[in-house]
Amino acid sequence: MRSCKIGLSVFICLLVVVSTSLGSSFPMAREIRDREGEGASLGNLGLAYDSLGNYPKAIEYSQQFLSKSREIKNLLGEGIALNNLGFALYKSGDIVAAEKSLYEGIKVYESLRNTKLNDTSKVSIFETQRSAYNILQQVLIAQNKTDAALEIAERSRARAFVELLASQVYSNPQEQLSNPPNIDQIKQIAKSQNATLVQYSIISDDFKVAGRQKAEESELYIWVIKPTGEVTFRKADLKPLWNKENINLEELVKVSRQSIGVRSRGIRVSHKPNPGEAQNHLKRIHQLLINPIADLLPKKEMDKVIFIPQNSLFIVPFPALQDKDGKYLIEKHTILTSPSIQVLDLTRQQRQKETRNFTSPLIVGNPTMPKVALKIGDKPQQLTSLPGAEKEAKAIASLLNSKALIGNNATEAAIVQRLPQARIIHFATHGLFDDIRGLDSAIALAPSQRKLTLTPENLSSLSSPLNKEDKKDDGLLTAEEILDLKINADLVVLSACDTGRGRITSDGVIGLFRSLISAGTSSVIVSLWAVDDGSTAFLMTEFYQNLQHKLDKATALRNAMLTAKKKYASPSQWAAFTLIGESQ
Repeated sequence: MRSCKIGLSVFICLLVVVSTSLGSSFPMAREIRDREGEGASLGNLGLAYDSLGNYPKAIEYSQQFLSKSREIKNLLGEGIALNNLGFALYKSGDIVAAEKSLYEGIKVYESLRNTKLNDTSKVSIFETQRSAYNILQQVLIAQNKTDAALEIAERSRARAFVELLASQVYSNPQEQLSNPPNIDQIKQIAKSQNATLVQYSIISDDFKVAGRQKAEESELYIWVIKPTGEVTFRKADLKPLWNKENINLEELVKVSRQSIGVRSRGIRVSHKPNPGEAQNHLKRIHQLLINPIADLLPKKEMDKVIFIPQNSLFIVPFPALQDKDGKYLIEKHTILTSPSIQVLDLTRQQRQKETRNFTSPLIVGNPTMPKVALKIGDKPQQLTSLPGAEKEAKAIASLLNSKALIGNNATEAAIVQRLPQARIIHFATHGLFDDIRGLDSAIALAPSQRKLTLTPENLSSLSSPLNKEDKKDDGLLTAEEILDLKINADLVVLSACDTGRGRITSDGVIGLFRSLISAGTSSVIVSLWAVDDGSTAFLMTEFYQNLQHKLDKATALRNAMLTAKKKYASPSQWAAFTLIGESQ
């Protein structure tokens, strides 16, 4: 859980024989005048004592690590030292000093992120810093400073995403982002959204499990921010999950998805769920995520609730969660999601920006599919045709007085050319998600006839990339390519498999929806699993019919889900989609 110097093995932190393993490296580092290595050794000595529960020694060596890092102006080392010192102080019971140290550490970390790094580098550096925000939330909650803890929870997420968005919205983004959102600004965002915001924060701590020290999820912090400005803090105990039920929250989420027949990385196909097992898992997640705050959620079904998840909660099917009576959450609330509260503010400002005149909607369905090898070593196969997607696209195009791009007409090159002028963009096709890098998540379109077959070797970021010209029309529009586009759409619907998934990081999900919003879209509808072709066509047609009746996007999606639920019994066939961004 706690940070070590980059490049050093974290196993060093857990060695019991401190004097022989780590102590011997200290004079060696001093002897060769490696002051950075000397500081790292001091830091690791502190962590080793910390793992033994000897907090006075942990504090002593963390302070020496801090002094050495400041002496040589090693900002990353200084941030790590302040974080480790804060944790040791917290564990020793000196909460006030811990708070001061952790705030100082976060300030140093954020100064590193403010340097000129690209988006990928900012996400990576944040991964090394997540524990500081986690520990500080614990320290603040221990002092009943719940509003301050919410500020830190918000400050800890989607920062690189926020900076990407800010560069689209503001002429001077660095100045606008110099101060993270405070509690008053968070309340104002809830008011401007006219929605109840629910922010989750998963807290981990160190425990002895089977005689070994281990980091485990301990609590779930939950804040409910009403549009009236009222902020309430609640929490749920996660320890019984792994202590008694032999499962953690992430595993529970995955098992719940599997139990309703969810598949991933595949094509749009029918599933065979286990209704009894699914109901039990969906109810258990409801107990943890919704029961603690159920009395705070709006009573009117049309009032909006925006969930701000974290980590594995990004793939929770919130509409399908069931209360003790078996009632689904979507039956009681109109639901949206967002990677952070500040992202909500930025997508609203993005929507309000003046845009050019729009052409007709861009509706894509069942393009001639590219050949893709889904696993290394597999022979590339053409993705299967989707007759339901074609029917869906034609029906939606008819509703919107447009013409759908089908088959050979739905080439990547033609679509990319039209993206900037379309107000509504709808893709009914296959989606592929990349949980390694995230940016290779893709929408399947028709490749040019001359293009080569795609394999993991030429698709993955870990392999040699295709040249730029090939990538532009290879039949896969990737999240990375979308980042370089300008999209002014009011709504993009990704009616494909797993389009809401990708690489889950402290900065949120790196994938298609993040790239689309960063490129200028104010609202995106994505799926959390491999959706069924027939039920998805029905649901999406219902959604656009609801929009034709002047309903907002969130209400239109909710009503479409409820209608589909009457026809299709399994949540896997109607609960996959979520709206991210603006509802209006």
